[in-house]
Amino acid sequence: MDSAAIDRFEAGRGRLASLAYRLLGSAADAEDALQDTFLRWQAADREHIEVPEAWLTKVVTNLCLDRLRSAQARHERAAGDWLPEPLLEGDPMLGPADTFEQRESVSLAVLTLMERLSPVERAAYVLREAFSYSHAEIAGILDITESASQQHVHRARRRVAAERRGGGEVDPASARRVVEEFLAAAASGRTERLVALLTDDVTAVSDGAGLARRLLRYKTRERVASYVRAGFKPTPAKRRLAGGSPAFHIALVNGSPAVLAVVDDRVVGAVAFEVSDGKVASLRGIAAADRIARLNEAWRQHEPDAPAINAW
Repeated sequence: MDSAAIDRFEAGRGRLASLAYRLLGSAADAEDALQDTFLRWQAADREHIEVPEAWLTKVVTNLCLDRLRSAQARHERAAGDWLPEPLLEGDPMLGPADTFEQRESVSLAVLTLMERLSPVERAAYVLREAFSYSHAEIAGILDITESASQQHVHRARRRVAAERRGGGEVDPASARRVVEEFLAAAASGRTERLVALLTDDVTAVSDGAGLARRLLRYKTRERVASYVRAGFKPTPAKRRLAGGSPAFHIALVNGSPAVLAVVDDRVVGAVAFEVSDGKVASLRGIAAADRIARLNEAWRQHEPDAPAINAW
């Protein structure tokens, strides 16, 4: 392959990676889809490709759809036993973030909700909301009619909006203050303080420190508070599992505040928060090593603020 063709692919790599991540919810899977796209670009008769950007977008989108439709993916994502891979603020795979719709489409909450859409609905929604493709362009990418594109996007918007918490964007500084207060309450051991910071319909999901075979789910303020208090209570067994005594940092993950447990500059777990009306509406605890590998890599190149809790 000549250098011009490689340069053309590399020029669009960031956009393609961001598209693949939104479609798959996994940075590792997105990188695989991107590599497969490059191989197809390498083998293509490029002289007859009139608009390389459109060709590459179509290829990576359809490779992602194939993955979403595969038996393995359906099994892994069955019954909601799946969590998106969290990405640290500044990760180029998060992609465009100029509009509320773009930021919303990459939030962990919406990535999770998009699991309930069909693969084609998910693709049409992402192409429209995050990348502002016209319905004619989406029709060409997905090999459907413009009318079908409009219907898919409309259904996807309606389903996401029906289950999405809150009515709009949350100020990051305000959300961080809520999480700081929440972390202080969790460390204090006073469950009543935690309960007061939770919405009435709060939910929590955890991968059980990466050890559970299925996701652990909690509902009601009292159960979520008990789960959080138990999770943040230090014990020798937890320190052994973490490889030391972690410090707790507050950072932005997929546009929302998160608490990261860090041991020797290594992230060993993340709890991502969704804040609504000044309270915590949901928590997602992720500690499986493969799920936080990219976040870990980004953290090592990151200059963090001082930890909210220095020793645990």
